[in-house]
Amino acid sequence: MNPKAFHLISLGCAKNTVDSESMAALLQESGYFPVEKPNQAGILIVNTCGFIQAARQESIDTLNELAHRKKRGQVLICAGCLTERYRQRVIEEVPGLDGVLGTRRWMDIVEVIQQLRAPGARPAALYHLPDVPTVGTDEHGVARIAIQGGSAYLKIADGCRRPCAFCSIPLIKGTTVSRPPENILAEAHLLADHGIKELLLIAQDTTDYGHDLGLKDGLAQLLERIVAEVPELPWIRILYAYPGYVTDRLIDVMATHPQILPYLDIPLQHASVPILQAMHRPANMDWVYSTLAKMRAHLPGLALRTTFIVGYPGETEQDFQTLLDFIQEIKFDHLGAFTFSYEDGTTSAPLGDPIPQEVKEERLQRLMLLQEKISLGINQTFIGKTLPVLIEGYQKDLSIGRSYRDAPEIDGLVLVEGPAPLGEIINVQITGALTHDLTAHLI
Repeated sequence: MNPKAFHLISLGCAKNTVDSESMAALLQESGYFPVEKPNQAGILIVNTCGFIQAARQESIDTLNELAHRKKRGQVLICAGCLTERYRQRVIEEVPGLDGVLGTRRWMDIVEVIQQLRAPGARPAALYHLPDVPTVGTDEHGVARIAIQGGSAYLKIADGCRRPCAFCSIPLIKGTTVSRPPENILAEAHLLADHGIKELLLIAQDTTDYGHDLGLKDGLAQLLERIVAEVPELPWIRILYAYPGYVTDRLIDVMATHPQILPYLDIPLQHASVPILQAMHRPANMDWVYSTLAKMRAHLPGLALRTTFIVGYPGETEQDFQTLLDFIQEIKFDHLGAFTFSYEDGTTSAPLGDPIPQEVKEERLQRLMLLQEKISLGINQTFIGKTLPVLIEGYQKDLSIGRSYRDAPEIDGLVLVEGPAPLGEIINVQITGALTHDLTAHLI
């Protein structure tokens, strides 16, 4: 065990991954180094997720497993979303925890470690620093990026000001804080210099970017600047757009610049107007139909991803059938779905959780079976076509990659026969279709 070695586990979404990578960068700048196995590290860090109950339990279980195996001289630090809302619960449920760091103060990781190891510090003493919301970039100037193979996530904003009744993100992250475009552009240049092929712009709501900076159509403006100032980036992908805020200008910018992939992740959450209204979500389904049709008309080959919640309080069988009919009509390329999770403190909390779990699970299964048929049907239309694929790894005699239709970790893969250059975008011919993935050979 080396006291300068750290083992960092990142749970939850890609936005957490960005914060984890930034913590790791700070630690390495201060003379620490990462290791793969917990027993090799003097510092154990878990960047937690606190979004829903299942994620909270995974975070608690991971912390307890590390705490149970912790050796003398090791320190265990809990960072991230879980500590932002449930700090006292974490302290009570994880004996052996040494440090707590909220999601808005991850940049203080080195200071927390120094406090824990200061002369006279009590064994197992619990230290944390106050969570002061950051504005723009952090004072250390750390790039808000996470590099994974030939791709990199770049966080353009943090927090959310939307009123979704089921969501705890505003309670955890606070309202939207956009990063200055100059800082984002500097990091895009840095990533391009490192040979990154795909830049993924992320935020809780990318379409809200720049609102707090006084910008109109801030995301479209940012994209135009990135394309103009960092033209060597071949792929730019947008994640997490909010319904009602995909503007005509944004569509035009995506259609005009081939570097901006014809892909959009727009979590709709439901299709029944009464349920959307109960969720405090945009409920104008005419906008949804017209905007999706407009995007498909302007962006040939557009890949659409969305997310739905089933079993929201008050959801009837008729509401659920409305959702199924909508999915059948629109035919999304990719779709994620979850059963409703009761979250104390949210606007939906007074509604309780009245729909039995077995009903929610049965509806979820019906929805996903429908989507599997749709996904397979769409994938079969690509057989014989040529697609550019970003190669990210190997498995036996296959090269593993993704097309423009697939975001990392959440969508499908392209399985290419034979060796292909890692981290490069190559053309392949599609030879077969699976439910979520495609098979191909090199051209």
